[in-house]
Amino acid sequence: MEFSTASAHEALDCRTPRRQTAPVVVASPHSGSVYPASFLAQTAVPLAALRRAEDAFVDELFSAAPALGIPFLAARFPRSFVDANREPYELDPGMFEGPLPRSLNHRTTRVAAGLGMIPRVAASGEAIYRGRMPSDEIEQRLASCWRPYHSALSALVEETHRQFGSALLIDAHSMPSSASGVGPRERDQRVDIVLGDNHGESCAPDLVDSAERWFTSNGLKVQRNQPYAGGFTTQRYGRPGLNRHALQIEINRSLYMNEARHEKLVTAGAIERLMAGFLEEIAGQAATILAPRPLAAE
Repeated sequence: MEFSTASAHEALDCRTPRRQTAPVVVASPHSGSVYPASFLAQTAVPLAALRRAEDAFVDELFSAAPALGIPFLAARFPRSFVDANREPYELDPGMFEGPLPRSLNHRTTRVAAGLGMIPRVAASGEAIYRGRMPSDEIEQRLASCWRPYHSALSALVEETHRQFGSALLIDAHSMPSSASGVGPRERDQRVDIVLGDNHGESCAPDLVDSAERWFTSNGLKVQRNQPYAGGFTTQRYGRPGLNRHALQIEINRSLYMNEARHEKLVTAGAIERLMAGFLEEIAGQAATILAPRPLAAE
């Protein structure tokens, strides 16, 4: 399937409940697995190498959200095609031929690593493209994927804030078990969940504390902000001073999938139920902790 501006909804999986009952939105920017044929024709690596960048099955792990009264948004386009967790013009200029946007931001550590809004390298570190691509590809991908995703996400967050006076965005991700600081290690050393709040800048501390307590009480080892503190999404949508909060959650893939074969394990169902329980818990906590306080009488 090709993504086009005429049918931008094709790039998204947006599920809203009949009635939203909690000030929470769940989003998965990296679980997309629909690879446009035109993109694959440009690549120099096999599809299996591209798929290693996916947060595979994360959309399924959080699929209970609408039934719990929580809106859910997932990108259907793959991360190796467009990374929705990057700034729109966070790009490596060496990837393109032709005039470049004046707003190009190439001086970031992510671009230096080859992981801009249009990634230069696959998860293995191999170059994705056979050669340079036309610079007009930038605007095409922004129009067909990046902007529809953030337009939808902004609308969900703003409607949630309008309805409840507060909003908590759960930005759902997965991490390879081999990630720095995560493993592979013995079971008592492995980190299962990383909570990222942009080092305290994107989410109310009480909510992060609640999330950590809940996962820990369910037998998972939790770490904060290492090695993942959050990306563009937590920075853009996490505005605690405006009662808009964003919390990134990274789930160790070895809990629910065979990373080499890109297949779910029999434990995936248990992790899906665990995440449903977490959403129930954090929805209740958010409703209490983020409830707007009445102004004191003069």
